[in-house]
Amino acid sequence: MRDSADTGSVHPVLIVNPRSGGGKAQRYDLVSRCRARGIGPVVMKEGDDLASRAAAAVSSGADAIGMAGGDGSQAIVAAVASRHDIPYVCIPAGTRNHFALEIGVDREDVIGALDAFHHGSERRIDLAQVNGRVFVNNASIGFYGKVVQSPEYRDAKLRTVMEMMPGLLGPGAVPFDLRFTDPDGAEYEAAELVLVSTNRYQLDPLGEQGTRGTMVGGTLGVVVVPNGPPLRRLREWTTFRFEIDSGAAIDVGLDGEAVRLMPPLRFESLPAALRIRTPAGRRHPGPPPLKGPP
Repeated sequence: MRDSADTGSVHPVLIVNPRSGGGKAQRYDLVSRCRARGIGPVVMKEGDDLASRAAAAVSSGADAIGMAGGDGSQAIVAAVASRHDIPYVCIPAGTRNHFALEIGVDREDVIGALDAFHHGSERRIDLAQVNGRVFVNNASIGFYGKVVQSPEYRDAKLRTVMEMMPGLLGPGAVPFDLRFTDPDGAEYEAAELVLVSTNRYQLDPLGEQGTRGTMVGGTLGVVVVPNGPPLRRLREWTTFRFEIDSGAAIDVGLDGEAVRLMPPLRFESLPAALRIRTPAGRRHPGPPPLKGPP
């Protein structure tokens, strides 16, 4: 779908997580900057339900909605925007801001990203869901799904990974009970890692780090590391739907947030589900170019 340029909103709303990214919203004075641009800020408080606050903003007349926070929060508000078919704006006020990178928003230009509400360009991109929960980047199951559940992970990611790795992947580790079938009909009863993404990640180590190349492929990307020597047996494919079963609740890192879901996990692509609006200008390059298979 072609981009529509210079779109604008009459009643834009930005939901702000003041704790995200180590307090980026406060450092950038984001609330005051919103008001100066005619954008209604909604500041999250301890105990607030993000989905409910977003839905209330739409019910009160918001004709475009955005989120200033991490990717897990981006997914929740994007799901509300998708459901009501109104434009969505991503403000990179989280820690990694991977979603902003994928859609072509400069992750260092937090204030400039606000321009998308009034002077941006709009296009449709894909989302995905697992058991009815929308995600914008990926769902990680197995090793990472377990690690992200740790309370220490949020403040010390690398150290937590290194400390938990021997117990989860070492010689005496109990295999992750993850049952699924690949496109060739091979049945798996365990895996060290399963990554399901909205469209296919570029796995070429010489290519751009962490990009999918397209957000409009209409598919899920699936990467599997089975038990045993990992990269020699790594499997990767694309599909429209994917299912994982297990004998117990499954730990999932959903856009980096820790969730626990009851099996089976049913993944589904949501093609062109979100009207994404991004700022114009050289600092915000737009979506990355399409790439061939890695």
